[in-house]
Order: sequence, then structure tokens, then C-alpha cells
Amino acid sequence: MDEFHFFDTEVLTDGEILLVLDKTVPADSEQEWLPSYHFTIRDRKGRKAGQCDLRIGHNRKTYYGGNIGYRVEEPYRGNHYAGKACRLLFHLARRHGMDYLIITCNPDNVPSGRTCEYAGGVLKEIVDLPPDNEMRLEGETRKCIYEFRL
Repeated sequence: MDEFHFFDTEVLTDGEILLVLDKTVPADSEQEWLPSYHFTIRDRKGRKAGQCDLRIGHNRKTYYGGNIGYRVEEPYRGNHYAGKACRLLFHLARRHGMDYLIITCNPDNVPSGRTCEYAGGVLKEIVDLPPDNEMRLEGETRKCIYEFRL
């Protein structure tokens, strides 16, 4: 397998939000973790509005957990910051040769489902988590699987 190389991201922006790289995490084959980028989402004034991350590649864990994770702080919700962050991360994923991404959410998390639709995702299926899945072991049972063609 070729050695993975992280790209220099500096700051990703759409003019309204910016993603500032906090760290990169190498793959861990023992844990089945893919290499990942972790960002702070900032508004145009530089205030922290949330976090997001991008996992590069595909495996069983990302099918249920997604390639992108996001969280927007309460005062910044309702501005599509998570969806805009996803769109910025799509560019980075393409640079890594990815042609699709998966983002998942719980079926009762309506705002996250709307974020997936806003960012251009298509609901592929709603699945029961496998019995050995880490999220299942923490009490979650189902996931909406959204697919994004890049």
C-alpha cells in the first residue's frame, strides 16, 4: 500500500466560513481508522462556530460512521455552516481521488438530515447498526446513510 500524504490545507473558505486545520491523524489499521483531517469552523469574523472532520477512504466503519463529521455550536445553528463546511471538505476529498463520500446521522436528527440534503446528499438507506459496531455498543441503533457523488 502506498504511503498516505496529507495535503497542505492552510485555510479553506467560501467567504462566509473558514475551516482552520487543527490536526491531522494518520491511519491506524489495527483500529480500522482512516487518515483524517480535523478543522475548526470559524465565521467570517474568526469566531469559533464548530468543528468538522474528514476521513479519507472507505471501509466498514465509515459506511456507518461517515467520511465527514460535524458539530455547530448552538449560537451559530441555522446558518448552514455544517453544509457549507461539507462542501469545502468535498474539494479536499476530490484532491485525494475520492469520487464519493458517506455522511450518516441518526434518523431522529432532523437538522443533520437537512444538512445532508442541503449539501447535495442522497439518502441511500436507513440501516440497523451491526451488533459489533462501536456506536451500537454505545446505545445507538440506526443510521441514515447519505451518499455524495463528487
